[in-house]
Amino acid sequence: MVGKKSDARGQWIAVVAGALQRGDGFWMMHRRPPGKHHGGLWEFPGGKVEPSEMPEEALVRELHEELGIECRPGTMSPSGFAEICGAGEEHAIVILLYTIAGWKGDPVALEGGEVGWFTPAEVIGLPKPPLDEALAARLFQNL
Repeated sequence: MVGKKSDARGQWIAVVAGALQRGDGFWMMHRRPPGKHHGGLWEFPGGKVEPSEMPEEALVRELHEELGIECRPGTMSPSGFAEICGAGEEHAIVILLYTIAGWKGDPVALEGGEVGWFTPAEVIGLPKPPLDEALAARLFQNL
């Protein structure tokens, strides 16, 4: 866990992220566009889970919107989570990370930014938001 105790309201936001691995062992990371929150930092792609969605459904939708790829829930495996508690007006966030071994299409940064393919050691060394730092450390701890 990163951060302080949750606020009295106990409100939190569920977020999903995908760790896409190619057959050659390289992992995809998305660089956030300049001007956005955490602009210029690298992250596992994904986004918020809508109230009517299950996490895997949200990840399928988010990866299609952000990267233009098609995934199926059967190709996803839960691989960890990270959380940060809100401070002041910010909500607490819980990110659920799924590894993804199969998809259709070539990932492209459709909402700005860029995508890149990296070794686990390179992913660890990229500048990332705090929750993605925690997710990467857990994902690659046994590699």
